[in-house]
Amino acid sequence: MSALADHHPAPGTGGADQVVLQAQGVVKDYGGTRALKGVDFGVHRGRVTTLFGENGAGKSTLMKILSGVEQPTSGRILLDGEPISFSDTTDARDHGIAIIHQELSLAPNLSVRDNIFLGREITRPTGVDFAEETRQAAALLEEMRLDVDPSAEVGDLRVGQQQIVEIARALSIDARILIMDEPTSALAAQEVEILFGIIEDLTARGVSIVYISHHLEEALRVTDHAVVLRDGAVTARGDRGEIDLEWIVRHMVGDNFDLGSPPTGYAFGEPVLEIEELTLRDPENPERAVVDHLSLQVRAGEIVCLYGLMGAGRTELLEAVAGRGDPIGGRVVHRGRALGGESIRERLAQGIGLVPEDRQRDGLVPTMTVGQNLTLASIAQFLRRGLTSRRAEQALAERLIEDVTVKAPGPAAPIGSLSGGNQQKVVLGKILATNPGMMLLDEPSRGIDIGAKSEVFSLLADRAREGLAVVYSTSEIDECFSIAHRIVVLHRGRISAEFGPDAAKADVMAASGEVVAP
Repeated sequence: MSALADHHPAPGTGGADQVVLQAQGVVKDYGGTRALKGVDFGVHRGRVTTLFGENGAGKSTLMKILSGVEQPTSGRILLDGEPISFSDTTDARDHGIAIIHQELSLAPNLSVRDNIFLGREITRPTGVDFAEETRQAAALLEEMRLDVDPSAEVGDLRVGQQQIVEIARALSIDARILIMDEPTSALAAQEVEILFGIIEDLTARGVSIVYISHHLEEALRVTDHAVVLRDGAVTARGDRGEIDLEWIVRHMVGDNFDLGSPPTGYAFGEPVLEIEELTLRDPENPERAVVDHLSLQVRAGEIVCLYGLMGAGRTELLEAVAGRGDPIGGRVVHRGRALGGESIRERLAQGIGLVPEDRQRDGLVPTMTVGQNLTLASIAQFLRRGLTSRRAEQALAERLIEDVTVKAPGPAAPIGSLSGGNQQKVVLGKILATNPGMMLLDEPSRGIDIGAKSEVFSLLADRAREGLAVVYSTSEIDECFSIAHRIVVLHRGRISAEFGPDAAKADVMAASGEVVAP
């Protein structure tokens, strides 16, 4: 029997279109800021209700209220038509509501098995039944097609693998309502297909799904009902047959945004980066090369997109150029000088900046303010006889907030108070403050909305015109055709093909190893 077969049909009577969970006139205030403005929202039994909206529109706030993380300022929540108030997430879970948060909430020092059963361990008179937990965890991982030992530490997994563990943990709960907040943000195409199959199986059993995603076309595939939030209020509702991509974008942002085009009107400069036969060992499998005899050149002003599936070697390649990892062959040349042994900080000082895949873990300090995060990488320029010039630091932070269009009350705002898109722009601004000659960006649009994504790509295009060399990786095919002058496809650690911006999507996908539908 599969792990998902253990899920029971959702309780309750009525047809498949029965509203099982409902928000009525929900208002949420944070100090003087009103995040939700009288929102009405319903979750239908055995259906996928998709919630669309830009970062800061109020989506995550509404989901936190529905899952017991927070309480509404006013309004009410109904479960099966009866008013209810959840004291915390445990209370909501006991009522059959589980949530997969946008930012991973796993304990990195614990095993996969321990994370899945954290807080609800399987016990017997002698203590925790680790054998049974391992069996159930292994069955869930097999269902998710994740080839990972249940005893492996979560901190040793890649971000995409951690995302699948997060989903497995939520699925292990006998939930009747499952909230998925950006569940595919770090998944490769094949893993997304697996997840969609699981969603179809769960809804067939009567489980209700709330789905939130910035991958609009992807979300359309699973949507039964759609609701659009903008500035804390509902702007549109529609059923599957009534909505399309243009409908979503129009109600989200008021205009049809695109991700731009490759900047033109200038000539590329001298080579900034030359990678020659670079080989990197896979830390999880020393017998395998995660990057295998790879060669690549990038010139000043050029924007190169690295496209590939999870495990193609994109992240490892970028991190090796930035100073993380130990190549076992080949070399990296920066502005004519061979690199070797420098730390990430030293390479940043030489003009190579990395925007990491996981901004929460590697890009931001959550206890610092927006201003402190922005100036962290360039703090040395504010030191005067061992003391920091607060005035100079404040001035730079204010300039960066304006330059990269961070929506924040000011430099003193907590970094955690910003939306995902604005946090990403803080990471970008932090690196730009060091005046790099090369920017490496690993999945720069992960977890941010179409408006913020457009702003990030526009900023990179503007800097390329000024001579910045840009290399960004993505697993989203549409992002390849935004601002890149050249698309380099990676497959199993090697470059399988290179394309210009006029290439066919099917050709790029096929070169990556994806199965392209006829």
